[in-house]
Amino acid sequence: MRPSKVEYYLNIASQVAERGTCLRRKFGAVIVKDDQIISTGYVGAPRGTMNCCDLGSCPREEAKIPPGERYELCRSVHAEANAIIHADRFNMLGATLYLACIDAKTGQYTRNTRPCRMCTRFIINAGIAMVVVREDAGEFTEYNVADWVREENINLPESKGY
Repeated sequence: MRPSKVEYYLNIASQVAERGTCLRRKFGAVIVKDDQIISTGYVGAPRGTMNCCDLGSCPREEAKIPPGERYELCRSVHAEANAIIHADRFNMLGATLYLACIDAKTGQYTRNTRPCRMCTRFIINAGIAMVVVREDAGEFTEYNVADWVREENINLPESKGY
Protein backbone atom coordinates (compact mmCIF):
# COMPACT_ATOMS: atom_id res chain seq x y z
CA MET A 1 0.00 0.00 0.00
CA ARG A 2 1.28 3.44 -0.92
CA PRO A 3 2.06 5.67 2.08
CA SER A 4 0.22 8.96 2.45
CA LYS A 5 2.22 12.16 1.91
CA VAL A 6 2.36 12.70 5.69
CA GLU A 7 3.73 9.17 6.23
CA TYR A 8 6.18 9.65 3.36
CA TYR A 9 7.67 12.81 4.89
CA LEU A 10 7.62 11.37 8.42
CA ASN A 11 9.45 8.30 7.10
CA ILE A 12 12.10 10.61 5.65
CA ALA A 13 12.31 12.47 8.98
CA SER A 14 12.79 9.12 10.73
CA GLN A 15 15.62 8.22 8.36
CA VAL A 16 17.23 11.64 8.86
CA ALA A 17 17.00 11.08 12.64
CA GLU A 18 19.24 8.02 12.27
CA ARG A 19 22.13 10.42 11.49
CA GLY A 20 21.66 12.01 14.91
CA THR A 21 24.60 11.91 17.29
CA CYS A 22 22.78 12.37 20.62
CA LEU A 23 23.07 9.54 23.11
CA ARG A 24 19.56 10.20 24.44
CA ARG A 25 17.27 10.98 21.52
CA LYS A 26 17.68 11.09 17.76
CA PHE A 27 15.58 13.76 16.10
CA GLY A 28 15.09 14.23 12.37
CA ALA A 29 13.37 17.23 10.77
CA VAL A 30 12.21 17.75 7.20
CA ILE A 31 10.84 21.08 5.96
CA VAL A 32 8.43 20.75 3.04
CA LYS A 33 6.62 23.33 0.96
CA ASP A 34 4.39 22.67 -2.04
CA ASP A 35 5.41 19.00 -2.00
CA GLN A 36 9.09 19.94 -2.27
CA ILE A 37 11.67 19.16 0.41
CA ILE A 38 13.30 22.46 1.35
CA SER A 39 15.72 21.23 4.01
CA THR A 40 16.53 18.48 6.49
CA GLY A 41 18.26 18.49 9.85
CA TYR A 42 19.27 16.13 12.61
CA VAL A 43 20.68 16.49 16.12
CA GLY A 44 24.43 16.99 16.14
CA ALA A 45 27.23 19.06 17.61
CA PRO A 46 28.21 22.23 15.73
CA ARG A 47 30.48 21.71 12.73
CA GLY A 48 34.03 20.89 13.70
CA THR A 49 33.18 20.00 17.31
CA MET A 50 32.97 16.55 18.84
CA ASN A 51 29.63 14.75 18.99
CA CYS A 52 28.47 13.05 22.18
CA CYS A 53 28.40 9.69 20.37
CA ASP A 54 32.11 10.17 19.52
CA LEU A 55 32.95 11.26 23.07
CA GLY A 56 30.94 8.40 24.55
CA SER A 57 29.26 10.68 27.07
CA CYS A 58 26.51 13.25 27.40
CA PRO A 59 26.90 16.14 29.85
CA ARG A 60 23.15 16.26 30.53
CA GLU A 61 23.00 12.51 31.08
CA GLU A 62 26.00 12.62 33.46
CA ALA A 63 24.29 15.39 35.45
CA LYS A 64 21.03 13.36 35.50
CA ILE A 65 19.10 16.21 33.91
CA PRO A 66 15.60 15.12 32.84
CA PRO A 67 14.58 15.40 29.17
CA GLY A 68 13.32 18.86 28.29
CA GLU A 69 15.49 20.74 30.78
CA ARG A 70 18.79 22.64 30.73
CA TYR A 71 19.39 22.54 26.99
CA GLU A 72 22.17 25.09 27.39
CA LEU A 73 24.31 22.20 28.65
CA CYS A 74 23.66 20.13 25.52
CA ARG A 75 26.49 19.89 22.96
CA SER A 76 24.04 19.53 20.06
CA VAL A 77 22.21 21.79 17.70
CA HIS A 78 18.62 20.54 17.50
CA ALA A 79 17.24 18.98 14.32
CA GLU A 80 14.65 21.72 13.81
CA ALA A 81 17.31 24.42 14.19
CA ASN A 82 19.65 22.65 11.76
CA ALA A 83 16.88 22.31 9.16
CA ILE A 84 15.99 26.01 9.54
CA ILE A 85 19.65 27.11 9.37
CA HIS A 86 20.06 25.33 6.04
CA ALA A 87 16.93 26.73 4.41
CA ASP A 88 15.98 29.98 2.76
CA ARG A 89 13.31 31.87 4.74
CA PHE A 90 11.30 32.69 1.62
CA ASN A 91 10.93 28.96 0.95
CA MET A 92 9.91 28.27 4.55
CA LEU A 93 7.01 30.74 4.60
CA GLY A 94 3.88 28.62 4.95
CA ALA A 95 5.87 25.36 4.94
CA THR A 96 5.37 22.25 7.07
CA LEU A 97 8.07 20.81 9.33
CA TYR A 98 7.92 17.04 9.83
CA LEU A 99 9.63 15.79 12.99
CA ALA A 100 10.52 12.32 14.21
CA CYS A 101 12.12 11.44 17.55
CA ILE A 102 13.71 8.07 18.26
CA ASP A 103 14.95 6.97 21.68
CA ALA A 104 18.67 6.30 21.12
CA LYS A 105 18.72 3.40 23.59
CA THR A 106 15.54 1.53 22.61
CA GLY A 107 15.16 2.54 18.95
CA GLN A 108 11.47 3.25 19.60
CA TYR A 109 9.64 6.42 18.65
CA THR A 110 9.26 8.87 21.52
CA ARG A 111 5.61 9.76 22.00
CA ASN A 112 4.27 13.19 22.99
CA THR A 113 7.32 14.97 21.61
CA ARG A 114 7.23 18.67 20.80
CA PRO A 115 9.95 21.04 19.74
CA CYS A 116 11.67 22.68 22.71
CA ARG A 117 10.76 26.25 23.53
CA MET A 118 13.76 27.70 21.66
CA CYS A 119 13.09 25.60 18.54
CA THR A 120 9.43 26.61 18.73
CA ARG A 121 10.58 30.23 18.50
CA PHE A 122 12.87 29.40 15.57
CA ILE A 123 9.94 27.71 13.81
CA ILE A 124 7.71 30.75 14.40
CA ASN A 125 10.40 33.15 13.16
CA ALA A 126 11.08 31.03 10.07
CA GLY A 127 7.46 31.43 8.96
CA ILE A 128 6.68 27.71 9.10
CA ALA A 129 2.91 27.18 9.31
CA MET A 130 2.51 23.58 10.52
CA VAL A 131 4.52 21.01 12.47
CA VAL A 132 3.73 17.31 12.16
CA VAL A 133 5.30 15.05 14.80
CA ARG A 134 5.51 11.27 14.53
CA GLU A 135 4.08 9.50 17.57
CA ASP A 136 4.57 5.97 16.21
CA ALA A 137 4.35 4.23 12.85
CA GLY A 138 1.06 5.41 11.35
CA GLU A 139 0.41 7.90 14.18
CA PHE A 140 1.20 11.59 14.27
CA THR A 141 0.16 14.88 15.86
CA GLU A 142 -0.25 18.13 13.95
CA TYR A 143 0.49 21.52 15.46
CA ASN A 144 -0.64 24.80 13.94
CA VAL A 145 2.21 27.26 14.50
CA ALA A 146 -0.28 30.16 14.76
CA ASP A 147 -1.48 28.50 18.00
CA TRP A 148 2.08 28.68 19.36
CA VAL A 149 2.20 32.39 18.52
CA ARG A 150 -1.02 32.90 20.50
CA GLU A 151 0.40 30.86 23.42
CA GLU A 152 3.58 32.99 23.42
CA ASN A 153 1.45 36.15 23.60
CA ILE A 154 -0.82 34.82 26.34
CA ASN A 155 2.00 33.51 28.54
CA LEU A 156 3.99 36.74 28.72
CA PRO A 157 6.03 37.08 31.91
CA GLU A 158 5.23 40.04 34.15
CA SER A 159 7.46 43.05 33.57
CA LYS A 160 10.43 43.32 35.92
CA GLY A 161 11.05 46.96 35.03
CA TYR A 162 14.22 46.29 32.98
